[in-house]
This record gives sequence, structure tokens and C-alpha cells, in this order.
Amino acid sequence: MRLSEQEIFEKLKKILIDKFEIKEDKITLDAHLYRDLGLDSIDAVDLAIRVQDLTGKRIERDDFHDVRTVGDIVKAAHALFNE
Repeated sequence: MRLSEQEIFEKLKKILIDKFEIKEDKITLDAHLYRDLGLDSIDAVDLAIRVQDLTGKRIERDDFHDVRTVGDIVKAAHALFNE
């Protein structure tokens, strides 16, 4: 199953709202995970696991090494989906 970046963004937004209690209006592609959304390192690990569940693919540390924004996650997840 392939998903577009927009479809991944929508699924990621739902995860951020439901699991991390982030207000929808704060979630943009440019939103910084730590500064803008208030996630910490434990939240980042939890989010990576949820993205792994979403893609059905194992995430390697290097896959998310440079992830800083919601858009970065969308691009990384999209790449995993389309391997």
C-alpha cells in the first residue's frame, strides 16, 4: 500500500492530536517537534514507534537522525512506504 505525503501528514496529525494531545492548529509541516509541539526525547521515540506501526517497516536510527519538523517525519515515512 502506498500513501501520498498528504495522506501520511493526515495520519500523523491524528496521532499527534490523539496520542500527544497537541492542538490541531499547531500541527503544520513546518512545526518543530521540540520547540513548537513540546515533544521531548521520550515522545520522539514513541512517535517513531507509531510511524513504524503506520508504515509497517522497521525504522533504523539513521532514518530519523535529521528529523526536526513534522514535514521531516512525513518525508521519512513516505520514503519508508515507497521502498
